[in-house]
Amino acid sequence: MFLFVEMTVIEFYLNGKKVQSTADEDTPLLWIIRDEFKLKGTKFGCGIAMCGACTLHVNGAAIRSCSFPVGMVRGAKVTTIEGLDNHPLQQSWVELQVPQCGYCQSGQIMQAVTLLEHTPNPSDEEIVNHMSSNLCRCMTYSRIKAAIKHASQLDKLAYALPVVNAGGSAK
Repeated sequence: MFLFVEMTVIEFYLNGKKVQSTADEDTPLLWIIRDEFKLKGTKFGCGIAMCGACTLHVNGAAIRSCSFPVGMVRGAKVTTIEGLDNHPLQQSWVELQVPQCGYCQSGQIMQAVTLLEHTPNPSDEEIVNHMSSNLCRCMTYSRIKAAIKHASQLDKLAYALPVVNAGGSAK
């Protein structure tokens, strides 16, 4: 006797490309991104959504992928650090030499992108409040804040993430 198990296919857009996963719907999105799609920029830090190293975007919102089930992204637009494609924040991070060890930086940048999309010219207080849930063990907070301020002065039109049409291609 054979037992047939019906596999659930989860389709979503990853950095503008339509993808599919047959992973269990409760699997954390982080592991699908890293292990199935081989995108290693998003990091594992704590596993309980408290440090921010695993931050990426789902439909433009910053989420902690270590505790976000892949089943929740069905039909959604997921953007990782690899999908930013030379964003002004990435330029500022390099220019101002923000990273020390670099482990938390992709999560820091992804969190900061959402700040600049909603508050293009943030005050120091707005930056601190928005970034307070992302931890940096090397304590580069002053450089992170400086890079966000610097990026806010760059081309304002560059902050928007690529618009992805229903077919999965960027406009």
